[in-house]
Amino acid sequence: MGIALLLALFSVASSDGSRFFGRTGENITLPCKYNKDYYGALFICWGRGKIPNSGCNNQIISTDGHRETNRVSSRYQLGQLEDGDVSLTILNLTDSDGGLYGCRVEIPGLFNDNKHQFEVTVERAPQTTTSSDVQMSTLQTAGVQTPGYMTTINFLTSSPNIGLTAEETSSMYVALLCVLLGLTILVTVGGALILAAKWRRQNKMPPQPLASTLQLQTPTSAVENIYQMDEGGDYEFCP
Repeated sequence: MGIALLLALFSVASSDGSRFFGRTGENITLPCKYNKDYYGALFICWGRGKIPNSGCNNQIISTDGHRETNRVSSRYQLGQLEDGDVSLTILNLTDSDGGLYGCRVEIPGLFNDNKHQFEVTVERAPQTTTSSDVQMSTLQTAGVQTPGYMTTINFLTSSPNIGLTAEETSSMYVALLCVLLGLTILVTVGGALILAAKWRRQNKMPPQPLASTLQLQTPTSAVENIYQMDEGGDYEFCP
């Protein structure tokens, strides 16, 4: 009769396995709690595989109820220890995280430990096509290759050593176009100024010298005019 009672208590303290599903790259939380106000701080451990008669197989993290005492990876984190929440969170799931996990809460007394078994199945996250992937594919398709040469677009998008994102590549293209446009404007304006200066030099009238504008009479022409005036009229003598 006593053995049957102990087996009944053991079955109550144990928890049948629950299945949890997660995807690679995501986080998953396996629940495990105890009444800290009633029991006080207790020792808890998490392990991989089936829960043994004592302790935890392949222990990955443990706590004394106040702080973590052991942890094999920073991807394993516990809940709020002060509230008795010792749930296990696995960060950034990988394919190798699939399998059995067990939580043991060591409660004083014979066969009083709380045990919780979980089975984790990790699925691969579906591949999603983002706008950045579409933009990169468009830029790679737009490049025209000439035998023996590589275009700038293909070099920037296909070279594995560049390490630029689509946004950085687009910004670089915009900056390059702005520089080329600025140089074109400068060359055009400079050429126009040079042609205008050359045209003004060719069409500028030279200044006329003063001697050419004033028609000075020579002494010979003045004498001829006097003789012509003497022959053409009478003069009255005034005393």
